[in-house]
Amino acid sequence: MIDNDLAFSLWLDFIERDFLKKEFVELIERGIINGATSNPAIFAQAITSSPAYREALRSLEGLSPKEKYEALATEDIKNAAIALRGVYDEGSEGYISLEVDPFLAHDTRGTVEEARRLFKIIDEPNVMIKVPATEAGYPAMRELLADGISVNATLVFSPEQARACLDAMKEGMDEFESTGGERVEGVISVFVSRFDRMLDPLLKEKGLPMARTGIMNAARIYNMVQANHTPAVRTLFASTGVKEEQGLPDDYYIRALYGPHCINTAPLATVAAFEAGPKPETVLPKPEEEIEEYFQELERHGIVMSEVSRRLMEEGIQAFEASFQAMLRQLEES
Repeated sequence: MIDNDLAFSLWLDFIERDFLKKEFVELIERGIINGATSNPAIFAQAITSSPAYREALRSLEGLSPKEKYEALATEDIKNAAIALRGVYDEGSEGYISLEVDPFLAHDTRGTVEEARRLFKIIDEPNVMIKVPATEAGYPAMRELLADGISVNATLVFSPEQARACLDAMKEGMDEFESTGGERVEGVISVFVSRFDRMLDPLLKEKGLPMARTGIMNAARIYNMVQANHTPAVRTLFASTGVKEEQGLPDDYYIRALYGPHCINTAPLATVAAFEAGPKPETVLPKPEEEIEEYFQELERHGIVMSEVSRRLMEEGIQAFEASFQAMLRQLEES
């Protein structure tokens, strides 16, 4: 349920070949979503478990595992981009994101070269290349945007990462504009629920409110992005699905971060729950005083957010690497 008046967008965090042919198109036509995202874990799950890829894999015999993955992934991304092209042409986003090889997270040149190659293979303007928010990722973001390739800065956990993304994106966009370029955009993907899954057991022991840290951190970064006044860069809230053990409504993180000029990307079940629920209330932006008071309280209880963010970043890269490697092993056997 996108809201163009508010400039709130809902993207689907899911890709699967058969799904793209019908249900995905229906969600776009009904105005439920206006974009989509993918990541190594999503592709690993789809390619290794869905029968939709079996015939295609037979035709790819003789290729390396990574070549097989790229052939499958780029075809899916291209089909998703085509389905979203009408939304993109109307100026209301319509992007699909594809991540570079997670093992390139600390390799600027490798990231840029792979991103350019994949973008050229897909050959659709409404593809965003996902680049991890690492020291090597920031110059890659700048270079890709200067080339006219839209960027999704992923695995953002801290305000410091977000600021570095903003600076890199502005430099790249300014360079692109100076060469006569017309449209290139960026999103800063702030991961949300992982904070709560890490910290809530500790907060419960201390008698502090749970399921709030990810929201307050995301709200703080959202305020920073908004204050930057760069319309072509938006905050995207990622990792917004809930786990059963959290005991939260499926659409909890969408409603808790609903506001203007932002995007929420969510799994299919979360999108369905949000659609079925009541009209959301606008809760962003949150007052800076409220945000600061929350984190001061955490600090008084010995919780250092910079350390939490660092650990989550390391775990995020490792998880994407593990998913990618496991998928490549399975593709080697297929």
